[in-house]
Amino acid sequence: MENCTVFTEFIFLGLSSRQDVQLGLFVSFLFVYGTTVVANVGMILLIKTDSRLHTPMYYFLSNLSLCDVCVSSSVSPKMLADFLSETKRIPYTACPIQMFVFCIFGDVEILMLAVMAYDRYVAICNPLLYTVAMSKTLLCTVLVFLTYITGLVDSAVHTCLAFRLSFCKSNIINHFYCDFPPMFALATSDTFINEIMVFILGTIIFGVSVFTVLLSYSYIIVTVLRMKSAEWRRKAFSTCASHLCTVAIFHGTLFYMYLRPSSSYSMDTDKITSVIYMVIIPMINPLIYSLRNKDVKGALKKTISTKLCRQ
Repeated sequence: MENCTVFTEFIFLGLSSRQDVQLGLFVSFLFVYGTTVVANVGMILLIKTDSRLHTPMYYFLSNLSLCDVCVSSSVSPKMLADFLSETKRIPYTACPIQMFVFCIFGDVEILMLAVMAYDRYVAICNPLLYTVAMSKTLLCTVLVFLTYITGLVDSAVHTCLAFRLSFCKSNIINHFYCDFPPMFALATSDTFINEIMVFILGTIIFGVSVFTVLLSYSYIIVTVLRMKSAEWRRKAFSTCASHLCTVAIFHGTLFYMYLRPSSSYSMDTDKITSVIYMVIIPMINPLIYSLRNKDVKGALKKTISTKLCRQ
């Protein structure tokens, strides 16, 4: 420890070291981030302003959109600035803040997908009790509150553990943001506790989400197959298709990123996976729900028509 160099900043290697592709990457990711913000904020405002979307399903969807904006915004603005900078620096104190923010909303999104699966289960398997069981002022609010509290606690634990580590030999992070694996690789002190906590807490949160989704859809499938009307079966599966698509993409990417042995980490591969998780998924989530949802498309058309008539 006597020979430990105290760093005041970290330096990212970024997605690519080639200077000739930086401008192209900047333009591409600026478009992606702009689409993410516009699509998700638009979804939140649409749900808030259209009375037909004032249901538990869309209440949860608005929170999912909020998570997507926050996850992407915790990384994308800094990444965009780094594309135009020769040295991709971040202050030492800014690194835990970035880590804390994306971890909170990443956890909330994982759990929100489970809550949305439960909502679909109640709507399809117990339609007569749906309005009472999923009262927005009672159960919905409690479920959303619990997801945020869980994300806050989990994020605080990981961030505190990560920055008790010593970084003596180098301050160069082989990534484009302050993620756990590259920080552990950079640390000169023992990271065993950190890796164990990431695995244990990640497994619990991820496991609860996956278990809830699988259990909910098991009951949904049984209920739908018992329906006599082919039209009702089609409608029931249609309402679940968007959510299942989001769950498959999000959970698959997350599982690959964090719930695997540290010996299998490849930073270059993890960068690509991180781009999908942190940048691409937040953009496609609102597109999936808007393109496959008649209520959202109807509300959007109504809003656009109203705006045009006023002009």
